[in-house]
Amino acid sequence: MLRASLLATALTLCLATAASAAMIEYKATLDGKSEVPPNATTGFGGLVATLDTTTKSLTYTLTFQGLSGPAGAAHFHGPAAAGANAGVALPIGGKGPASPVTGTATLTDTQVADLEAGKWYVNVHTAANPGGEIRGQVTK
Repeated sequence: MLRASLLATALTLCLATAASAAMIEYKATLDGKSEVPPNATTGFGGLVATLDTTTKSLTYTLTFQGLSGPAGAAHFHGPAAAGANAGVALPIGGKGPASPVTGTATLTDTQVADLEAGKWYVNVHTAANPGGEIRGQVTK
């Protein structure tokens, strides 16, 4: 009887943990108007991402085109609201990334909190726009 009770309790805990896990979808639309300060590039891009709240794993795909030249770098930046700048929170694709860029990273608790609060943005940098040519705020 005790053995059956322990098994039932363990199963209940496993199901409760699995039920509390969530996959949260994020997106961003990147353009020069969203840069700080804005620029007149014809480049644009998009990001789709999924956060697994149990493992804190962020899986993403970044696409971009029409830039003034090759991308020198791409990053998630934060914490910052739209219209404000922040440091690099997570690099995307290493030096000279080519579209599309896919990746997975495990976030810290602080990074998860900033992402969930809408305080991350994506930036693609070029030689002509080293501070960022296209940018988009990451939202749910």
